[in-house]
Amino acid sequence: MAFSIVLLRPEIPHNTGAIGRLCVGLGVPLHLVRPLGFALDDRYVARAGLDYWPHLDVTLHDTWEDYLAAAKPRRIHFLSTHGEKSLYDCRFEPGDALVFGNESSGLPPEFYARYRESLFRIPMPGEHARSLNLANAVSIAAYECYRQISAAEL
Repeated sequence: MAFSIVLLRPEIPHNTGAIGRLCVGLGVPLHLVRPLGFALDDRYVARAGLDYWPHLDVTLHDTWEDYLAAAKPRRIHFLSTHGEKSLYDCRFEPGDALVFGNESSGLPPEFYARYRESLFRIPMPGEHARSLNLANAVSIAAYECYRQISAAEL
C-alpha cells in the first residue's frame, strides 16, 4: 500500500463518493471514521462513486482510536485550513495516512493541539475562500503524496 486516505465523520455523501472513486483510481484504501452523515448505500454516494464503489477498499471504524488500532498507520498527516505548514513542505513516504476532517467543522478540536506537528494546509492564495471542497482537498493532497512516492520509487 502506497498510502491511505482517512475521513473523520464525513457529512456529505457525494464528497465521500467522489473520494472513493479517487481512491480506486489511485489504488489506495479509504478509511471512514464514524459517525457518518449518511448511509453508505445512499444514492448520492453511489452517483458520485459510479460503478467504481464495488472496487473500493473501504473500512469503517467506530472511533479514531479504533482506526489507529486497526490500521496502524506508519505516519499520519492531517490536512486542515488551521495548518501552519504547507502541504508542499510535507515529505510523504509509503505507508503514510492522509487525514481529513468533515465538511462543516473540520478536525475534532483536540486534534489541533494533539497533532500540531503533523498538521498541514493546502495553500490558497485567493483572498475570499475560507476552504476548499473536501473532495477537491483530498484530490490535491492525494496526488501530491502519489507524486512524491512515485518519484522516490523511480
